[in-house]
Amino acid sequence: MKEVNPHECFFCANPDQKIDFKDVDLLKHFLSSNLKVRPQKRSGLCSKHQRKISSAVKKSRQAALLQYSTHQ
Repeated sequence: MKEVNPHECFFCANPDQKIDFKDVDLLKHFLSSNLKVRPQKRSGLCSKHQRKISSAVKKSRQAALLQYSTHQ
């Protein structure tokens, strides 16, 4: 993985890195402390990859790989 320019999307800079709902460690980088998907400005993703991350997080929650919230 190469170093990413702060104004460049992580996935555009690393085309070999794929978004997969089973890759929980990767998805956690784009979640806030309350397990909400970070906004596009904070995550630094382009709109295409922001949508893919959002849907991957939703699938991961449905498959019980990620929690819906931090509350119990």
